[in-house]
Amino acid sequence: MEKREKVEFILEQMRLCLAKKDFIRTQILSKKISPKFFQEEGTEDLKLKFYRQMVMVDLQTDSYLSISKHYWEMYNTKMVKGDDSEKLKTLRNLVVYLILSPFDNEQHDLMHRWMKLRDLEALPEYVCMLKAFTTQELLQWDDFCEKHEATLRNETEAFSVLNGSKGPEHALKDLQARVTEHNIRIISAYYTQIRLVRLAELLKLNVDEAEKYLSNLVVKKTVQAKIDRLDAVVRFTEKKLATDVLNDWSHNINSLMSLINQATHLINKERMVHAV
Repeated sequence: MEKREKVEFILEQMRLCLAKKDFIRTQILSKKISPKFFQEEGTEDLKLKFYRQMVMVDLQTDSYLSISKHYWEMYNTKMVKGDDSEKLKTLRNLVVYLILSPFDNEQHDLMHRWMKLRDLEALPEYVCMLKAFTTQELLQWDDFCEKHEATLRNETEAFSVLNGSKGPEHALKDLQARVTEHNIRIISAYYTQIRLVRLAELLKLNVDEAEKYLSNLVVKKTVQAKIDRLDAVVRFTEKKLATDVLNDWSHNINSLMSLINQATHLINKERMVHAV
């Protein structure tokens, strides 16, 4: 069986599994197709079909970063780039699913890289959304919704009423969570400590919700923080490596010995003066 025929057969199996909502089997079947196959000439139609099916699979687990990367693969095909309508549609979904992804180093890096795409100049509002999440400023959820919610609902799959996975309200809830998490990261960069009440006020949440979001980010090691429940204070601390702690200790010891030597020198100087 030729490579193309084999891939077509697997893709058909994946399609049938998706129709039966057997997403685990679909995921297993997808492992049988190597992405390197799509680098060969004349495979773009199969590549698009494969990544569209993978989007449907990853939607079930809210794997937004993976979905965004699937759209990136679709964008990098002559068939999509040659069709302006399809190209812009793909870019919209690429950006939106990237924004919906929880923060990590890869997501942060992709935001900065994809924001510079020349084709995104035709979608200034989506560039604006990316800039909002890469700027060291707090985001106001109500203002963000007022500016972008209508566009997201009308132009993207994630927020469309036709989205059959979990619906637009689920995506909107996840987007609000991303805004809140962004704000906590910004606050941690500017504060060494802050009262829980003030943190909740800045996040536009009640104290329990603010504590929940903060705790989740601490568990994920996105931010380093400790909560003093007696004083209701959050202290943002940077976790140091063992080598950094040792270097700080060594530096402090050197500073202490330098001060002792200086004091000894001054004492001896005073003794010599009084001896005369």
